[in-house]
Parts: sequence; C-alpha cells; structure tokens
Amino acid sequence: MPAISQPTLNDMRFFIAVAEHRSFRKASDALGVAPSTLSHALRNMESNLDIRLLHRTTRSVSLTEAGEQLLDRLRPALLTLEEAMGTVESFRTGGTSGTVRINTSDGAARLLTRHVVPEMRKQYPDVAIDLVTEGRLVDIVAGGFDAGARLGETVPLDMVAVRFGPPFRFVAVASPDYFKTRSRPIVPDDLHSHDCIRHRFPSGKIYHWDFEKQGQEISIDVSGPLTLDRHDLMVDAARQGLGIAYVSEIYAARAIANGDLVTVLDDWLPEIPGLFLYYPDHRRVPPPLRAFIDVMKSLDPALRTGYLERDI
Repeated sequence: MPAISQPTLNDMRFFIAVAEHRSFRKASDALGVAPSTLSHALRNMESNLDIRLLHRTTRSVSLTEAGEQLLDRLRPALLTLEEAMGTVESFRTGGTSGTVRINTSDGAARLLTRHVVPEMRKQYPDVAIDLVTEGRLVDIVAGGFDAGARLGETVPLDMVAVRFGPPFRFVAVASPDYFKTRSRPIVPDDLHSHDCIRHRFPSGKIYHWDFEKQGQEISIDVSGPLTLDRHDLMVDAARQGLGIAYVSEIYAARAIANGDLVTVLDDWLPEIPGLFLYYPDHRRVPPPLRAFIDVMKSLDPALRTGYLERDI
C-alpha cells in the first residue's frame, strides 16, 4: 500500500470551509479563493488520502461517513493550532489587527457604534470594524461574518452568545394628539378599533403584536392604514399622530422621555432578555473579534444603566 501524503494546513482549512458551507461557491466567498482552487485542492487531498470525503453533485455537496469523522476531528485540532499561531502573530505585529465583520440589526448597530466602536478605536486602532445592518436574519457563517448581533430569541442554538445591554420591552406608543379623539386601549383586543402602524418583515410577513400578563399570552394581527419596515420610521409616524406603533423601546425611549409619545397597555408588555453578540462555537475566535468582545464586556455595566434615555 502506498504511503499516505499528509494534507497541508490549507487543505484542512479548505475542507472544513466546504464541509460547513456545503458549497464550493459559498466556501470560496468566505475564504477569498476561487472555487476551482478549492475543488482542485480537495480532489488532491482525497487522492492523497486514498478515500472519498465529499459527495458532489451539480447542485450540492455533502460529506461521506469518512468526511464526517474527519471534520469532527479536524475542527478542534485546527482551532487549537490557529489559536496558537494567533498568539504568536500578536507578538510579532505588536498588537491586534485585522477586520471584524458583524451582521446586525439596526437597533443593535446603534448601541455598538455609540459605545463599543469608539472604545475599540482607542484600544485597537489597527482593527477595522465592518457592520452590516439587515432586517432579515442571515446565516453568518455562509455570509462570511465573524459574528452577529440580534435579539436573544433569534440567536441560533448552536452559537455562542454574549449578552450586551439591559433587558428591554417592545412598547405600544402613540402621540398625545392621537388620543385627544380616541380612547386609550385597556386590553390588547381594544387595538382592533384603532389605527395601528404595522411592521413588515423583509420576507413580506406582517408582524403580529405579542402581549403577556400573568401568564396569559395574546398575539394580535392588527390592522391599519400604514405599514412600514423600519422601527425608526414607525416611531416618526406615531409622533405625527398616524396611529399606535409597536416598536422596540430602544427606538421610542427619547420620544417617550420628551413627551412626544405616550405608552399604552404597559401591564401587558413584559421585558425580553435583550441583545446578544453571537458567533460559531466550533471556530477559532479571530483576535479582532476577541478584542471586540472584551471591549463590549468591559462596557456592559455602563450599557445597562439607562442607555435608552441617553442614546436613542
């Protein structure tokens, strides 16, 4: 039997990327190499190991049993190796450098840019920060992101999640002028007789308003003359007296504080855990992302003390 030629470090990185993305194209986008380079490297790797690792079709890529076992063994091994090399690299360069890419909601981006990003610039001037705000949830691994920042309830279960900022509520708000001619709702069902400013997800689905009180949960499919896809626009519309909006407290806090908006159904609006930064649990945490997390954690006590009224 001929001797087995050991795969290179790049071969192993390429294999893990293709295995995780189940796609040569997506893996090539994440790694910044041509799909043909990946295909050639993995065929050579299979040939040198004398075993098939991938099932390939024109539409998909899947792992063989041998490929599954190799992936399970390679992930922790490569993680340890890359962490060791990252430590050495930080000594060579004299500090942390690179780019951290985060896919985030607009509300989370507001907090990060107002607090974490300025402190990052002070402590890690050689780290570039790329924040991509999207209303829709994305697969951060497939999208080539280091991390995501979203509400805790939307974070995938297989991710490591780091909370930042306090818990908060979604609030039902309207302008004082709106209630000059309309009675205030007492229970969620009263919303059916009001003009409500609806929220449309990027998928096109209309958001149902969720309420809870003493263990009773109610979801209301409200109606109204205006539908928007951004919370800041919904707050502006409510300030103009166009109806009741149901928005994150992050967006409405300042308008509530200065009297432009009033809340209703307060006893039906429970707190939610808040925002989380999350990242894959099976990958090495790149030094720029580790620095970002460390800065975020150091600022979290301040973020938990009234940032809503101060910042938004």
